[in-house]
Amino acid sequence: MLKNYFKIAVRQLLKQKMYTVIKIGGFALSIAACLLITLYIRHELSYDRSYPNADRIYRVIGESIDNGVDEKGVSFPAPFARSLKDDFPEVEEAGRLMSNRLFTGAGSNQLRRADKVENTYEEGFTYMDQQLLNIFQWPMVAGDAAHALDEPKTMVISQRMAAKYFPHEDPIGKVMLLNDNTDYAYRITGVMKDLPSTSHLQYNFLLTLSGVSFWKGEQTNWMSSNYDNYVRLRPGTDAKLLGKSIGDNILKKYYIPIMREAGNKDLDRLGKTLELRISLQPVSDIHLGSHNISDNIQNHGDMRFIWLFGAVACFILLIACINFINLSTARSANRAKEVGLKKTIGAFRSSLVQQFLTESFLFSFLSVILGSFLAWVLLPYFNQLSAQTLVFPWHEPWLAPALLVAAVAIGLLAGIYPSFYLSSFQPMQVLKGSISRGTKNSNLRSILVVFQFATSIILIIGTVVIYRQMQYILHRKIGFDKEQVVMIQGAHTLGDKVQTFKSELQRLPNVAHVAVSDFLPVSNTKRNGNSLWKDGRNKIDMPEFAQFWKVDHDYLATMGMHLVAGRNFSKDMPTDSQAVIINQTLAKKLFPGKEDPLGQRIMNAGNGHYQVIGIVKDFNFESMRGKVGPLCMSLGNSPTIVSVKVHTADMTKMISAITGVWKSFAPNQPFRYNFLDERFAQMYDDVQRTGRIFTCFSILAIIIACLGLFALSAYMAEQRSKEISIRKVLGASVAQVTALVSKDFVKLVLIAVLLASPIAWWAMSKWLQDFEYRVNISWWMFALAGMLVIAIALATISFQSIKAALTNPVKSLKAE
Repeated sequence: MLKNYFKIAVRQLLKQKMYTVIKIGGFALSIAACLLITLYIRHELSYDRSYPNADRIYRVIGESIDNGVDEKGVSFPAPFARSLKDDFPEVEEAGRLMSNRLFTGAGSNQLRRADKVENTYEEGFTYMDQQLLNIFQWPMVAGDAAHALDEPKTMVISQRMAAKYFPHEDPIGKVMLLNDNTDYAYRITGVMKDLPSTSHLQYNFLLTLSGVSFWKGEQTNWMSSNYDNYVRLRPGTDAKLLGKSIGDNILKKYYIPIMREAGNKDLDRLGKTLELRISLQPVSDIHLGSHNISDNIQNHGDMRFIWLFGAVACFILLIACINFINLSTARSANRAKEVGLKKTIGAFRSSLVQQFLTESFLFSFLSVILGSFLAWVLLPYFNQLSAQTLVFPWHEPWLAPALLVAAVAIGLLAGIYPSFYLSSFQPMQVLKGSISRGTKNSNLRSILVVFQFATSIILIIGTVVIYRQMQYILHRKIGFDKEQVVMIQGAHTLGDKVQTFKSELQRLPNVAHVAVSDFLPVSNTKRNGNSLWKDGRNKIDMPEFAQFWKVDHDYLATMGMHLVAGRNFSKDMPTDSQAVIINQTLAKKLFPGKEDPLGQRIMNAGNGHYQVIGIVKDFNFESMRGKVGPLCMSLGNSPTIVSVKVHTADMTKMISAITGVWKSFAPNQPFRYNFLDERFAQMYDDVQRTGRIFTCFSILAIIIACLGLFALSAYMAEQRSKEISIRKVLGASVAQVTALVSKDFVKLVLIAVLLASPIAWWAMSKWLQDFEYRVNISWWMFALAGMLVIAIALATISFQSIKAALTNPVKSLKAE
């Protein structure tokens, strides 16, 4: 029986070639999209699950709720990890990681073997406790994993770096220098396997924290927070309860006594307008669950995107299923006599259902095979789109069963309604010729067409809004000039020659200004938070937490920042070493009302006293997802980055000239640079990727929906061919006939526009809430999406409508 059903299914497939191509093509495109999104989601969900005892590893999160403002971070004082291990028996192991670029050695460095002279730039450096190696238990290919970071001035490198610097050699015991500085000479004590791409920690060089103190008393200081902390809990520990216990006890035992001794007024607000909490975040949640947590980890994922892309995949698949249902029910009149005859000679309805489901499963299986091939072909382009390195899992044991289950599920989803619908025809009605349901506009079919196009419209509106937001961010006035600023990296390796290097650069033609500072208004540059007060008010007022940047005299001019009051730093005034320039936000916080900040004195938590000599116009120095924060700039030494403001149309020649100056100072150092505007744009890579993905999926959804519309309009035109011929004989024009065939479909698309618009408005309003500075959602965005979809639908329908209108009426009428 199944063999017979299969033969009938193949005959139907070959009999209606156009409808077969549309059904299989739509299914295959949607399955390819679903497979690509599934691979992406699977990759994102696989982060940090491969460590031994991963279910017992947690990252410590600190939370401050100050007058309703909730902030979360991962930075804790140096002695925090030791207190976790000593004070809480539930903590089996605790360790620290320090990747803050504020400190030399973390982040990126110039690196060379001690027996070589040529330096190489490398990224992926971090300071780490031996205890952290014990917690994660990364596999080692050389060295003793249990003691690799026990001793001062030791480091563990990745297998890839070992092969790069010590090919065919044993790296254990070898010494490497950071930034040509003998104070940073590290002996290699271990080689670890390269960390998997699905680890949120991506480091090639682990520098020991043993014997390290970044400033006097730092390792015992509870008021300076620079370390990420990880713990491995004992089996059976309730992490939620332990986090609350840690917060209560650490606060009571360490923080409150220090705050009381310092006369800190925060004590009066604890438990009222100020709450301090500690929680433990499972390591497997870090990648996707940290969008609202401040940390030093790059390229976080976002669980909200996982849900979003998952929903898009489902909708695209549903659109293809709707095509199948619509075409199957629309052509019901063609199958009515077949059903009637089979029932007359004794066929049961159940056997007819099985027959029609067999057809559906055949379409589904062919589509899954073709869709898998398409996904494999398109995967490299999808990787470029999503900035991933996904590999199609042909050899994974789960793939074949998953595709088989998917084919059955899709076949059942698409075929269940048509099977019961077609098998429900009554023989008497069919044989009398009274069945014509397939030629009419069924309510269900109309609803499904509306759903298809509503989904497409939502995707299009989302694409338009994301594109507009991206353009707004990249071209909004941000308070500084990011154009034609060359950022020279690694200048700290020049040592005391940095200022001479700066002077030589200033002599180059077309160089307007040069500044030396690591603190720049783009991500992945230095940051240094400080507590600030109006002078003399530190034991009375609450502190203002602000960035405290070290800059030079030419910084404002190089960055194109504008003073709204006061003056810039001057080389002719030695007292400017104790002067600061603050931004408008900090001025309003420290000096509210009409009080003039100029000439006033402020102090920081380190008891430094500074006089305000200028107020700079607010500029965005972080992502536009947040407001402009308070900022203070003072003269100081921070020489890793030299910024060069140029005015030239020939940037290639300019870079060549700058390279020549660099090589005259550092012949053994690679010249590295990038542009400020590019670094600014990189801050929003995730938004741009989302926009590109939305654009592609919007186009795909429209294509699949229009395939169904094309087939439906062709079939409707075929069924109404005699009506059209009679109208033409009676004098109807081609335009009138075209309008007759098209109007019902256009009505459905208009209804889809009306239904999709409020849903799209709500969804994009929620998305834009992540941005402090955002575009308004305007009516024209909905009008544009609606007109675009209507135009595409009309173009799809009109082809069949005009074809029907131009057909010679004699051909249809002579058959009557």
